[in-house]
Amino acid sequence: MRMSRGVDGTTNAGAPGADRQKPAATTLGPRASLVMSLALGLLLGALTLLVMLPAAQHLRSLQDGERAQATLHTAGSCMAGHCQVKFEAGGRTVIADLPVGSGGGKQSVGASLAVRYQADDPQVAVREADVGGGGAAVLAALSGAAALFFLTISAVAAVFLARRRGSEA
Repeated sequence: MRMSRGVDGTTNAGAPGADRQKPAATTLGPRASLVMSLALGLLLGALTLLVMLPAAQHLRSLQDGERAQATLHTAGSCMAGHCQVKFEAGGRTVIADLPVGSGGGKQSVGASLAVRYQADDPQVAVREADVGGGGAAVLAALSGAAALFFLTISAVAAVFLARRRGSEA
């Protein structure tokens, strides 16, 4: 039976729970680290390939679109696609959502900006400053680099585990 000494110097040898030990701090083992690095790498790779690259390509696709002067109608997180612009196209007023990857989120409602839109569908519009790919291209590059980093760590961890298993056998 384990005895512990209290602050006042008395022992609690018979007290309930006196023989319990504190749980040791847990750390991730090599296999758990491998699985987590692999999962994170695959998740970042999927984000890059399925979300950010198509968003950047969509922004680039409107480089030759019709140009119009617009005002920011609804401000928000433009990078996440939560901004709207208001402009005249074909004699009518159009309120269009800016696509994912757009910049300009720090502008206030009513701010003037140039947009490019599809002539046959003015609802598809993008800030003229973003037709080169905008923030989506930057995020695609960053998330792609992070995916490669974590996948490399996973490969190194797999080699380490295989060598360790081979030396133990």
